[in-house]
Amino acid sequence: MNRRSLHEFGEPKTLSETMNDQQFYYETMYILRPDIAEDEVTNHIDKYNKLLEEFGGTILDSQMRGKRRLAYQIAKHREGIYVQLSHQGDGQHIFKIEKAMRLSEDVIRYMTVKQEGPLPTPRPSTKNSTKEDDKENPETKLESKEEQPVVSSDTSTSGKADTETKENTES
Repeated sequence: MNRRSLHEFGEPKTLSETMNDQQFYYETMYILRPDIAEDEVTNHIDKYNKLLEEFGGTILDSQMRGKRRLAYQIAKHREGIYVQLSHQGDGQHIFKIEKAMRLSEDVIRYMTVKQEGPLPTPRPSTKNSTKEDDKENPETKLESKEEQPVVSSDTSTSGKADTETKENTES
């Protein structure tokens, strides 16, 4: 019996075979200037995503992390807009995308790290979805508050209410 057919029957894989199953991908985090308008930030994200695909990379996930305070000043900025980009490729595309970022005045810092392990799953943008949900159905916030039990500060009636709820659940 060959080694491959043994795996089909549940024999554990060797360390080298497990390492071969791991997939490599890259994560690029870049920081944009804080004074850029939100539309321009979206344009920059689209621009770098398109460039990455043109250079032979595959985008796994792209997320805008928002404006955050920097640990130290970079180019006289105390804040920056963080963007995380997960991608796959042969490695040649990284030099090209980083060159485009280096030449841009709007990118104040960038870093690419090689990762190994399971590929990241794309996450829906949470900022846009919550804003749309609030616009569509503003009553959902009120309903969720009404469903929560009200805790009273009166200790004499709270014991009575507890025994009533216990009796209701038992019957």
